[in-house]
Amino acid sequence: MFENLTDRLSGSLRKIQGKAKLTDDNIKDTLREVRKALLEADVALPVVKDFIADVRRRAVGTEVKRSLTPGQVFIKVVQDELVRVMGSANEDLNLATQPPAVVMMAGLQGAGKTTTVAKLARHLQERRKKSVMVVSADIYRPAAIQQLETLAGEVEAEFFPSSTDQDPVAIAEGAIDAARKKHIDVVILDTAGRLHVDEQMMGEIGRLQKAVKPVETLFVVDAMTGQDAANTAKAFNDALELTGVVLTKTDGDARGGAALSVRHITGKPVKFLGVGEKTEALESFHPDRVASRILGMGDVLSLIEEAERKIDKAKADKLTRKIKKGKSFDLEDFRDQLQQMKSMGGVGGLLDKLPGMGNMAQMAEQQVNDKSMGQLEAIICSMTSKERRNPDVINNSRKRRIATGSGTQIQDVNRLLKQHKQMSKMMKKLGKKGGMANMMRGMQGMMPPGGGGGGMPPFGR
Repeated sequence: MFENLTDRLSGSLRKIQGKAKLTDDNIKDTLREVRKALLEADVALPVVKDFIADVRRRAVGTEVKRSLTPGQVFIKVVQDELVRVMGSANEDLNLATQPPAVVMMAGLQGAGKTTTVAKLARHLQERRKKSVMVVSADIYRPAAIQQLETLAGEVEAEFFPSSTDQDPVAIAEGAIDAARKKHIDVVILDTAGRLHVDEQMMGEIGRLQKAVKPVETLFVVDAMTGQDAANTAKAFNDALELTGVVLTKTDGDARGGAALSVRHITGKPVKFLGVGEKTEALESFHPDRVASRILGMGDVLSLIEEAERKIDKAKADKLTRKIKKGKSFDLEDFRDQLQQMKSMGGVGGLLDKLPGMGNMAQMAEQQVNDKSMGQLEAIICSMTSKERRNPDVINNSRKRRIATGSGTQIQDVNRLLKQHKQMSKMMKKLGKKGGMANMMRGMQGMMPPGGGGGGMPPFGR
């Protein structure tokens, strides 16, 4: 997300660097470029106009501190305005009510609403330690009820059954009553979607909202529809009392216009981003962190939080102890590290949050991407446990067998063994700090010499 906007803004803002003073004249061309970049990112025109006007007003005549250059001041102004447009801070769900707190999901068909219900259930259970019941009031699509039941089983949330011959209000009230009896903290209510906004749909969902009085009504919208996402959110907001927005499919949206438009047009905060198909692929929306990513400054805070949640601490500690004792870093350890990276969103997810990567991230990902990591894992899985623990025993005939078993070529096996040796040497040098930090440094050894501007920046220093 934001790849195109980041590239355009980085180029535009570089032109202002080195100016002695910010004036209307010397920022005019840069502002024109910023305006063009925002419009190309499919940010709504009223948002762009206000944004440019506010940046100009704040930048011109700003006193430049001795420690900063005018260019740095201008970038800070742009960053502050991006944060202001998207909302000053993360707004989490407000569940301060007598249990069960009801969260109602609204949105058009195909936006990913049912999947988002499961993601949100998982989020609340894992991060806020809440017990959750999910229920579908979509009486028009039997598959939606079945889909939610399957997803509820996957995320281990309580599922309240419903059928297409019931009234949506009766379904919702039945679920709330059942949750109260079971002392469940949160009920997430999935509602019917339509292909477009219509009076019948709005009337039904409005009736449902009045009946169950949810503490949160979230509008789920596909980020890839750009400024249309913001306009549809406004139509829903006019008919319903929305409390926030969830942008889905942001991993497929290189522009990011919806994230920059929704708050301004609806007055409602973006609360979550859907960043993939899996049930763990839901991120809290932090405007300051997103602004930092847009300007190519990375998002190390989110990266650290993700590492805290997803890295297997027991395995990391075990590896640290092993390296400290002087034991070798074998191929089973290598596979564990690859799997841990995959759990954190793969190479793309990590590079996106590292500061100062810019175009280097794309070049680096061409060399070490999720597909190549999957291939490495397949090769390791095709080895015997003896070969994984002691790679030195792998001769040519073993390489042929491993390549056949993993659907790869002998040169791929050779490449893996070479990369493992490089990482093994690094692990010996950096043995005092094991785990993901070493894996990130080790990734430098997997880059071709000179590729991607000299590899990746050191991680964890």
